[in-house]
Amino acid sequence: MAPDLAVARIAQDETVTGEAVALDVQSVGFFLRAVGALIDFVVGVVLLLVFAGVLSWLVSTGAAGPEIVPPAAITLLVVVTVVLPTTVETATRGRSLGKLAVGGRIVRADGGAIGFRHAFLRALAGVLEIWFTLGALAAIVGGFTPRAQRMGDLLAGTYSERTRTPSLPPPAPGVPQPLVAWAVVADVARLPDRLAARVARFVRSAPDLEPRARDRLAETLAAEVRPFVAPVPAVGPEIFLFGVAAVRRDREYRALLSAADRVARLAPAPD
Repeated sequence: MAPDLAVARIAQDETVTGEAVALDVQSVGFFLRAVGALIDFVVGVVLLLVFAGVLSWLVSTGAAGPEIVPPAAITLLVVVTVVLPTTVETATRGRSLGKLAVGGRIVRADGGAIGFRHAFLRALAGVLEIWFTLGALAAIVGGFTPRAQRMGDLLAGTYSERTRTPSLPPPAPGVPQPLVAWAVVADVARLPDRLAARVARFVRSAPDLEPRARDRLAETLAAEVRPFVAPVPAVGPEIFLFGVAAVRRDREYRALLSAADRVARLAPAPD
């Protein structure tokens, strides 16, 4: 009899570390990657123009002969397109000016910081896909990869990770103090989905509402919720809605924990 096999489903937006742990991380989208690449490209063009102006001034003033122009131009191209991006990404662990602007960072496929090899491969491929084709090749490749990876990322085994994540919502309010005893014995039936969603929105946005509109909305919602509650507490409509929302949330959370516990007990023990 074949042994049981444990199967893990890994989504495309998850990162698997070297310890086989799946991390749910966000990659920078195609549009933001394009904006960051454009910023880096403009910075490179400006540097080329500045260096070219200095070289032209040296030649025009006689400080350097015309024969140094070809090798100096090649050197400048190599420095701006390969050496500088490699140095910046290696020193900053994957952050360039464009990536800082869009909130991204280049990381390895397992989520670790990149090194010299990764930065060099990305910069070398960038000469073709960004500089020679003005970003067209990078856009084509990035449009068909799950994490908007360009050819340099595929060669180096990297992608752009989002470093600016949205802030967590404020914690949900608990049962109001006047309803603590009522919550123990209250029978709150399941609310219709649309009504439950309206109550949840009210509880989240109540502090930001204009007082008169807040009172009217609370009274309307409380009138719709009372048929699903027994006994109905003798409190104001707003406190009543906060209490109902907290009781339903706590009971549904306990039900989920209980279901997870039953599944865990029914699961076969590992060999």
